[in-house]
Formats: sequence, C-alpha cells, structure tokens
Amino acid sequence: MDTRIDYSKASSVVMPAMLTLEKSIGQSGLDTVLLDLVRLRASQINGCAYCIDMHWKDLRNAGQSEQRLYGLDAWRESPYYTDRERAVLAWTEAVTRLDKGHVPDEVFEGVHKHFNDAELASLTLCIVAINGWNRLNVAFRTPAGSYQPAARRAAAPQQPGRTPQQPAATH
Repeated sequence: MDTRIDYSKASSVVMPAMLTLEKSIGQSGLDTVLLDLVRLRASQINGCAYCIDMHWKDLRNAGQSEQRLYGLDAWRESPYYTDRERAVLAWTEAVTRLDKGHVPDEVFEGVHKHFNDAELASLTLCIVAINGWNRLNVAFRTPAGSYQPAARRAAAPQQPGRTPQQPAATH
C-alpha cells in the first residue's frame, strides 16, 4: 500500500496536538510497560500495522518476553498477565470498541479496583490517544517497519510513560 499523505507534514497542528496528549500521559506516573500493553492491544484491535510494530518493539526493548507479546491477542486465555493487566486490557477493549455499545459497568468496576480516579482518567487518555494515532496511521496508510525504539539505559530504570520516539515525525 502506498502512503496517502504524511499527516505530520500536511498539517502544522496534528503532531503538536497528539504529542501534547502523549506528554500528558507521560506525566501521569503510570508504568510505561502497562501503557505500551494498552497501546499494542488497541492497535491490534484497530489493525494499525505501524503502531503494532512500534509498541511491540518498545515492549521487547523494555524486556517483555515474546511469550507475553504473542499471547496478548488472546490475553483472556493466556496465563502471562496479572489481574491488574487483565483489568487494563478489558478496559482498553471496552473503550476502543464503542461500536459494541457502552462500556460495561463490570469492566469499569474491575479496572477501578486497581486504579484510583486520577490514574483511571490518565489510562483512559492513553486509550484515547492510541485510538487517535491508529486512525491517523490507518487512514493515511503510514508504512510499518521503520520505527526503532530508543536505546535503553543499562543502569537507569525506564522512565514511566515516556513519549515514544517517532521516525519521520509519525507515530
């Protein structure tokens, strides 16, 4: 497939708006791995090849096993996820798949057991943002495969919620 347009160059407002969302998410204090699991799962649902490639690489770079990544699409049947991660994945799916109806109360109650109100609002903003990135990249056919994660620091822990590095100013 050929790229339709490079939205990062076509409009001077798209990237700053999306990066402002990412900056806010990065300041939330939520764990980077958890946020990238959200991003990868929503991207799988939305069929966004660029974002699947990006967040798969970010999670591998953060030390996540291939087993956890391969099992993500079937997280309900896979034993590799904590109860907290399962609640987040259910929330991600419910908020992403609004065409299935409203977000069920039991999904909200399940995730709210693990996150306070501020964390849940930030987590939901992450879902909003990745759904936005997915729609931009799918609509304009951003090609997958070129993204490379930032080098990990050997001695320093990974910063929670860091803004993803973006080649050619795309997500």
